[in-house]
Amino acid sequence: MATGKITKRTLDALQAGGVTGFLWDDELKGFGLKISAGGSASYVVQYRMGGREAKTRRYTIGGHGSPWTPFTAREEATRLLRLIDQGIDPVESDKQRRREAVDLAFSNYADRFAASCKGKGWSTLVTRSLHLHVKPVLRDKALPAITRVDVVAVFDRMPREQAANRRNVFAVLRRLFRWAVSRGDIDRSPMEGMETPKAVKARERWLSDSELARVWMQAPECHRCFGPIVRLLIVTGQRREEISGLHWQELDRGEREMRLSGDRTKNGEPTTIPLNDLAVAELDKVAGGEKWPSRGRVFPTSTGAAFTAHAKGKTKLDKLITKDGGSPMLPWRLHDLRRTLATGFQRLGVRFEVTEAVLNHVGGSRSGVAGIYQRHDWKPEKREALAMWNDHLISAIAAVQK
Repeated sequence: MATGKITKRTLDALQAGGVTGFLWDDELKGFGLKISAGGSASYVVQYRMGGREAKTRRYTIGGHGSPWTPFTAREEATRLLRLIDQGIDPVESDKQRRREAVDLAFSNYADRFAASCKGKGWSTLVTRSLHLHVKPVLRDKALPAITRVDVVAVFDRMPREQAANRRNVFAVLRRLFRWAVSRGDIDRSPMEGMETPKAVKARERWLSDSELARVWMQAPECHRCFGPIVRLLIVTGQRREEISGLHWQELDRGEREMRLSGDRTKNGEPTTIPLNDLAVAELDKVAGGEKWPSRGRVFPTSTGAAFTAHAKGKTKLDKLITKDGGSPMLPWRLHDLRRTLATGFQRLGVRFEVTEAVLNHVGGSRSGVAGIYQRHDWKPEKREALAMWNDHLISAIAAVQK
């Protein structure tokens, strides 16, 4: 093993002579110069972790050339050897730095967490919350370096009036850090000890029969997709994204059913919704007849994508309602139509369990032990309840049309 003082003169001489191999510095033990067959040079540190019995390891400082010269490489080797004496392995330290810069960079890590989330609704909430509220603040900061101060900065950036949104983002971040702890990527969550934002008071708005009839009558005057979507929300009580994202293969006219798989529902639970006369008639209009397409989106945009312009459609619908000659309506949301169906069922005497089955709501009668052992799908009862709702809606619409 060749030894000598590693200097610029030594390096030039070795390269000029076509010498290959290692030259180990005779002043700084472990500091070496490697010259390849092609004449390129690089600086290395050779060391053992754990005494003479341990395997020799070699760490490459870098190739000769800016910033590495014999002088700067010697300084770096001195620094590394000092860390080695303290029990810090530069190879493992370098791996960890690279891992933190790529794998544990928050933006990349958040994407992997989102991809692991199950259930259409939860997955959508996670992706949206991270994209809109968290990534712009935490960016590519290494996960182990994120502190409670960083997390607080996320919420400080969010408008105070977005109480429900703040609670959702809190839930997403808490789950993400717990996932990171379970995988061994961090030792503890920076959110430990943080107080959960207060729950938002549940909305109580539901539409009266006359309000519902006015919405029904004005809906077709909106966008060709938005109008039928609103009517189907009224007659089925399903969620906005579930109706807007419908495919014809999820509908069966012969059986008069809508069948949604778990990846299409908010709670990840598959559901079957009987279609009453009003629902079938509305879908007939969309299909252009009683023969429905076998596949494809029910409500495609001009580009073939799913319809998403709900806010624009709702604004137009509200304007139309203000001009229909009726009394001013209190503010309402599309999701209130779901609550309106549930309230209507209660007024019609529908059993609570049937209402929850129609809404595909896992809670109350469908949670805990009851949810495990009571597997009745309430299909006949759901069909009867939606038929009663159908007749109720027809009467309400007729009363407003007089």
